[in-house]
Amino acid sequence: MSVQPVERKLAAIFAADIAGYSRLMARDEVGTLARLKACRAIVDKLIASHQGCIFNTAGDSVVADFASAVNAVQCAVAVQEAIEKTVGTASEPMRFRIGVHVGDVMVDGENLLGDGVNIAARLEALAEPGAICVSATARDHIGNKLPHAFDYLGEQEVKNIAQPVRVYRVQAETSAPPAAAALALPDKPSIAVLPFANMSGDPEQEYFADGIAEDIITLLSKSRGLFVIARNSTFTYKGHAVDVKTIGRELGVRYVLEGSVRKAGNRVRVTGQLIEAATGGHLWAERYDRDLNDIFAVQDEITGSVSAAILPTMERSERERAARKPPDSLDAWESYQRGMWHFFKFNPTDNQLARPLFERSLQLDANSALALAGMALTYLWEAWLFRPMDNRSATVSIAANYARKCLAIDPTDAMGHLALASSLLMLGLHRQSIAEAELAISCDANHAWSHGAVGATRAFGGRPSEAVEPLLTALRLSPFDPLDYAWHHWMSRAYYWSGDYESAILAAQRVWRSHPQVGMAGSTLIAALGQMGRVEEAKQVMAEAMLRYDTFAMPPIQQPEQRVEDYEHLVEGCRKAGVLNE
Repeated sequence: MSVQPVERKLAAIFAADIAGYSRLMARDEVGTLARLKACRAIVDKLIASHQGCIFNTAGDSVVADFASAVNAVQCAVAVQEAIEKTVGTASEPMRFRIGVHVGDVMVDGENLLGDGVNIAARLEALAEPGAICVSATARDHIGNKLPHAFDYLGEQEVKNIAQPVRVYRVQAETSAPPAAAALALPDKPSIAVLPFANMSGDPEQEYFADGIAEDIITLLSKSRGLFVIARNSTFTYKGHAVDVKTIGRELGVRYVLEGSVRKAGNRVRVTGQLIEAATGGHLWAERYDRDLNDIFAVQDEITGSVSAAILPTMERSERERAARKPPDSLDAWESYQRGMWHFFKFNPTDNQLARPLFERSLQLDANSALALAGMALTYLWEAWLFRPMDNRSATVSIAANYARKCLAIDPTDAMGHLALASSLLMLGLHRQSIAEAELAISCDANHAWSHGAVGATRAFGGRPSEAVEPLLTALRLSPFDPLDYAWHHWMSRAYYWSGDYESAILAAQRVWRSHPQVGMAGSTLIAALGQMGRVEEAKQVMAEAMLRYDTFAMPPIQQPEQRVEDYEHLVEGCRKAGVLNE
């Protein structure tokens, strides 16, 4: 029997569905169907306007093909933004998950078949509600044609696909820093160091350019005469052409340092320029062409020149490295920086990828306090964020051991004190954790995470009325930090435990609305509403929590870091709210 030739084509496949659709239907069939129709009208119109063609729909899902990956991702971003604006006001708004893949597909009439379609569907399943995941193939086709950043999520094993799929998440909503009211200038010279541009033409060298900027931030932070914005906030501007006046307004700084790095063979060229944000005027600029082995000296020269330009009366000793000790070899430094490049992506896959790089740095330089602190942080993040239920105490103990090794080499390493403070807190050792967090600030007064740690340790350690100020300082030093939701959560607990229930409600509501994955914010909100006698509001939050989370229950979970009396205080509020299963 003759076999008919199969028509094939290369296409960008767009697959989308609604997160939790079955649960929504079970709750309200008529209302959910009406909302689905409203969403589908938006999606269908946007697919058509981006030159896409729908070829499959079933229930809440839609699959379309585009001739261009750029068009497919532009459409995906437009869909998420439009859905959020148009139907995002319900107690549990509909949120799409979208996957985009470029691949070879088979054409069967008006239908498309094959692995290209299947992979797009698997990417959609990997995406979080409101998010967009794309394959590495689609990412390569897009290149630099879109103004969005992409987070690498590593290789993912997906159902019925033989080879792992390399996955990226589109930073659609956070592709540029959010517009914000101008922040007041601090009472001392303030500076933001932007990520240095990688001019090497090799994406693999991104970590090197990032490392130069991060080290300069660390060195400048050692000066108590400066107010230095944290790395996690300045790096939100990476890859975006933003006017320095805007940066100065959004971050509340007087000066901005920007630069570039070009690495070729054993030579490196580093440029830097210091700009007055309010006027855009250049105060200092320099170019350094050096051997790679001189990179640490270049960093010192840049920080010294910047300090001299904005603090002319500062003593030279205040401009030098302070207690920071560079690795003994460039290879060790590079391995550490590549590890941090992965770590700062804040996802489980990259957290694991960072560890062997820190280990290599330690093999090359056993006295690298930086790499030891990095190792501590990966275990801390695993226990706190990524796998909190798996051998938590053992993982935290590993983190504490690495932090102690770091501090044995360099007692002035702020990250080491931060990691140890956080580990001690998670082990319930409150007095020790407070002391360590305060040591971190004494080593680096500009370290946002250390201020956040002081707030957390005080909140959970029986000193809640003293916790809010350092948490506010953390938010000021890093206005766009990925950990800002944790700082607001700890602030809500600090307000609650100090008896300021109204402020606790406002802080908890902010987390509850902006970071729905933080279920503990719901416990705080319910308890505070209960203490204020706002029972109906508390029950409404409880009902919403039961829809959001399969495991949400009352009384709230007692965390190891909570004191018994603080936990009982939370339970008391929940009891007054009338939501306890007793």
